[in-house]
Amino acid sequence: MSLNSGDQEALSQASPSAKNKDHQQYLPSIVATDHTHVDQVLPPVDEASPGSSSSFETLDMEPYQKVQPHWFFYKRSDDKIIWLPYSREDSEKLENANNAAGDAEVVVAVEGERYDVHVKERKCYAVYWEQAPFEVRRCTWFHKGDKDMRFIPYPEDLSNSLEDAYMIAVTLDEWKRKLDFPTGETVILHNPKMIMHYTPIGLQEDWISSPSESTRPRTVKRGVHNIPADIPDGEPENVDHLVFMVHGIGPACDLRFRSIIQCVNDFRSVSLSLLASHYKTAQLEGKVGRVEFLPVNWHKALHGDATGVDEDIHRITLPSISRLRHFTNDTLLDLFFYNSPTYCQTIVDTVASEINRLHTLFKERHPKFKGEISVVGHSLGSLILFDMLTNQRTGPESAREEALSVDPCHLEPDTLLEQTLARLGLQQYAGTLKAENLDLESLGLCQEDDLKDLGIPLGPRKKILKYVRKKCLPEDSKAGHLSLERQGSLQKGDNGNQPQGDVEKGQFLRAQSITSAVDYEYFNMGIGQVSVDYPQLAFQPQTFFAFGSPIGMFLTVRGLKRIDLNYSFPTCKGFYNIYHPFDPVAYRIEPMIITDVDLEPMLIPHHKGRKRMHLELKDSLTRMSIDLKNNFLGSLRTAWQSLSRLPVAALPPVEGETITEEILKETQGENEEVDSLQSTEEPQAEQAEIKMGMLNAGRRIDFVLQEKPIESFNEYLFAIQSHLCYWESEDAALLLLKEIYDKLNVALEQHQQ
Repeated sequence: MSLNSGDQEALSQASPSAKNKDHQQYLPSIVATDHTHVDQVLPPVDEASPGSSSSFETLDMEPYQKVQPHWFFYKRSDDKIIWLPYSREDSEKLENANNAAGDAEVVVAVEGERYDVHVKERKCYAVYWEQAPFEVRRCTWFHKGDKDMRFIPYPEDLSNSLEDAYMIAVTLDEWKRKLDFPTGETVILHNPKMIMHYTPIGLQEDWISSPSESTRPRTVKRGVHNIPADIPDGEPENVDHLVFMVHGIGPACDLRFRSIIQCVNDFRSVSLSLLASHYKTAQLEGKVGRVEFLPVNWHKALHGDATGVDEDIHRITLPSISRLRHFTNDTLLDLFFYNSPTYCQTIVDTVASEINRLHTLFKERHPKFKGEISVVGHSLGSLILFDMLTNQRTGPESAREEALSVDPCHLEPDTLLEQTLARLGLQQYAGTLKAENLDLESLGLCQEDDLKDLGIPLGPRKKILKYVRKKCLPEDSKAGHLSLERQGSLQKGDNGNQPQGDVEKGQFLRAQSITSAVDYEYFNMGIGQVSVDYPQLAFQPQTFFAFGSPIGMFLTVRGLKRIDLNYSFPTCKGFYNIYHPFDPVAYRIEPMIITDVDLEPMLIPHHKGRKRMHLELKDSLTRMSIDLKNNFLGSLRTAWQSLSRLPVAALPPVEGETITEEILKETQGENEEVDSLQSTEEPQAEQAEIKMGMLNAGRRIDFVLQEKPIESFNEYLFAIQSHLCYWESEDAALLLLKEIYDKLNVALEQHQQ
């Protein structure tokens, strides 16, 4: 290998002559560092070693070039240590910060600004959730054993020593060099294409002379470009939409017992992949950035030391089948806790405060974000969000209540009614109420029908009664009025009149058999949770997505027969109920809105642009059987019609005519049956035109995923898995993305495979 004059002069000053083959004194001075684990770099190995054939001399030697580092982070998965690469963009930011930092600590935001890397400390910290910091590493050299699936980066000090040895070997064109580590391990640089790491097996014997006989070789690679590492391209910088995801019962969210953080990370990765495949053109044109998903964890607050509920439950838990009882205490009891006013308050407070905290933190880290926000709830988490959204207050109403924070009931009686109506914006009804000698106290004793008889419209009378009962009635009066109102609704028949007979007996019997619809305007404490004070979110969600939700079942057992067509969440105009057909926890919502029409749920399209093959085959067989039956009955009808056209003289007697007519009627009836069967095969698009009330702005609500072919063989076998499948479902993620970007006027690209 030829060197220029400058390189020759530098080598002559730092070492003996390049012609001198004994570099034992020179080499340690090059590779020794304060932190190195290398004991020494020995002279070239004389004995035979793998890859040291004479053909090595014919390798084309290239001038030494400094290795390009790449940053990795540490992750533990299934009790295994895994080093994963940062994206190219994040690695470049970390490298630039490391080179410019000097002695000062520098913090670099990575992974979509969900983590902060302290560059000098070599630690990465989560921003939005609690997580132990993990190690990051500036990686240049990697090793892998025969049974290892991934290349593992060397520590930085060892990598520096290997790089120094490699530089000397390339510069001096001297190979077959050995580096001994304090652990007894050895790295031999056979040639530029073969560098091996030998690990001792048991105790070394004195008679073993060759490292290859006493050690097991590992492949060593220089630079990330020489290893099969899947380096991500990085996430788009712009965030178009923010989504908060609330988990259900228990601390684990899938069959692998992963936390909500890990599951949301998977859902985010799925969405990024779908954006790249289904919104590729829009991304290239700069119209689409990404959707950020953040986990909302409430389980720890409920089961932590603050409530002490775990300790209380443990004292009364039986010692038998301890693992099953522990699972029950940690998961299924969350359902009972939510039905308890005490712990329900803890749950809703935790969910709301955590969402508001994450929202504030996100806005601080993304000051340019101007997009909308949606919420996702899985299982019990969807019910929590449903109750919370039911009890949100709109902006003007909330501001009005703040203006009325001074209790008006302490004002003078003459001006009390006028000022209250003025602040409510209903001063035009002051004369109507004065004509009946009504003040605020007497208003609190009125029923809605009383104000209706006075000619006050629905909206104003709702506002008046809600405010008066909340502000001016004592607590015992509120409870008494609520009880009377419930009894009145239970006693009234369908025509609004009192039932005849024994009133007390009628109240008891009808209270057991008849339930009244919930007054959403009045019960500001929630559906069935009248003793819970629901907190307010710091924003108005655009859409609420429910995964595997038991909302329909809970509303039914709370006594809600149906949801009014005109009802919608006060601050959220979109609602999607997404479920797997085999999910044992999921229930429908649409039958509670439209009770007189039996509608099939909307089938969620497959993310590859078509139905799954087994579902298409099932539909094809159904259509084929219908066509065959239709053709057969059509032929039979034609035959009888031809017989009926015969001359009158050839016709049989009247009795035969009657038989013919009966057969024709039967064929007509069967054809009508075929028509009805064909009507069941109507496209989903036609069903989508049916108005479903205002809960989802008139659009369909229930959306069902397509089961996989293997799931069709046994529904019961995959029931539990079906309830936990949403976190990795491309179809569910694509439905969310389509709903989000449709509102941004970005169309979904057709994706066929």
